[in-house]
Amino acid sequence: MSRAALLVLADGRFPAGGHAHSGGAEAAVRAGRITGAASLEDFCRGRLHTAGLVAASLAAAAALGVDPVVLDAAADARTPSAALRAAARKLGRQLMRAARATWPCGELDAVAREFPKGAHQPVVLGLVARAAGLGAEDAAYCSAYESVSGPATATVRLLSLDPFDATAVLARLAPELDRVVDLAVLAARRVLDDGVGALPAASAPLLEIGAEAHAAWPVRLFAS
Repeated sequence: MSRAALLVLADGRFPAGGHAHSGGAEAAVRAGRITGAASLEDFCRGRLHTAGLVAASLAAAAALGVDPVVLDAAADARTPSAALRAAARKLGRQLMRAARATWPCGELDAVAREFPKGAHQPVVLGLVARAAGLGAEDAAYCSAYESVSGPATATVRLLSLDPFDATAVLARLAPELDRVVDLAVLAARRVLDDGVGALPAASAPLLEIGAEAHAAWPVRLFAS
């Protein structure tokens, strides 16, 4: 295993399309739920422990070799919003394109054929981590960090928030991110014996509602 591969995969400059998505922050800013660093921290904390936990668990399970078709269906079941499902598949397709050029392997090729319009991004992320020689914990860390770093970066653009303040939010959330990763990997390992029902299904209704409203906006800075 090359831990340096994790740096490549987690780098915000990896061409996986995440820069075009705010993780729900754009809708939250419009609704007045994010107005500065303190409310950004609250938003990211909520996202980390709900959508972030679910995504990290899916990524870890995929890295462990759980059937991606089964995991993709589990991701669908845990994503009530059609807008979020579409965004997750778009991001999964873009990540798959970048990964196949970076870490070519037959498993990625097979999943790309199975899901020509894209599998859910966390599932693809776990498969990519596996192709890069990384483990379940690595995949979970990458996924959980993305769940908060995306909104933090987007808020810098949306509110002209000081980048130092946004980065400080991520640093303060680091201990909680560690705990979420531990829970995600534990759940993913249970899937090997108990099936995908062992995966968490933490709910974030405001993210779902915000995503549906955001998708109908005539003008948006971010795709989701």
